Amino acid sequence: MPLSLHWIDPEAYSFNSFLLLERFQIRLMLRWGGWGDDKDKWRACMGIALKANPAVAWYLARRCPECAPQVRELVRSAPVDADARQVRKAEKYVLLGVEDFTIYTTPEEMAEHCDFIRGWDKQRLFELADLTGKTVLDVGAGSGRLAFAAAEKAAWVYASEPVGTLREFMRDKAQRQGIRNVRVLDGFADALPFPDDTFDVVMSGHVVGDDYDREIAELTRVCRPGGWLLDCPGDSERDITRNGELLRRGWQEKYYVGSFGKDVFCYRKQVNKEPAAPAR
Repeated sequence: MPLSLHWIDPEAYSFNSFLLLERFQIRLMLRWGGWGDDKDKWRACMGIALKANPAVAWYLARRCPECAPQVRELVRSAPVDADARQVRKAEKYVLLGVEDFTIYTTPEEMAEHCDFIRGWDKQRLFELADLTGKTVLDVGAGSGRLAFAAAEKAAWVYASEPVGTLREFMRDKAQRQGIRNVRVLDGFADALPFPDDTFDVVMSGHVVGDDYDREIAELTRVCRPGGWLLDCPGDSERDITRNGELLRRGWQEKYYVGSFGKDVFCYRKQVNKEPAAPAR
């Protein structure tokens, strides 16, 4: 089986869930062949599932045109005689192999099933920096774990999130709960849609790490001199190790034992830079 985070029961998800994926998600999952160790099996199962679900194959190829040749090849190489039981088995394997992307299609389920939300205490964020009256950015905000906690103290919170289903969930939650100081926008950690020196605090959790230098440079760009960068992961049911990449770049570490009895490491770094030159 694929590496499991235990966030989903694949039986509960239709393969049509992939009709909600973003272009970057399609590109990543097809490039990597899922997140588990057996990439060949994941791709073989994907081919079976796509051959049996031509509407999903059509969507993936058109939503992510650079992946269209790969989609066609997966379908072409799949066996033609898979029965309904084999197809469903393949669908579940594929869904579980990208279970983070799968559960993002049902963000209302995340608070119950994702350990990093379910076990987390918002006081852990408040211990990292004073958010009172501040303008805060949450990068890769997900379903809003950090953003809605920060909104209790901050003047304004901007939640940057590249997945549409998650953005819609946050907007709906803010409206439903009458939270008026949260704004939700599209954006990636390495290409944030904000001017230089905009925020007092720039925070994230489970986001920075694909390209540390590029991403941290972008977080620093939008943070004001003297402001704070925060890395605040949630509690995990799995063992987590220290982030040596952040430590080597001068981030301060804060350690605690989480609600599941596992080590949790948070990080912060104060921004030391010259203010951006005024626009001409």
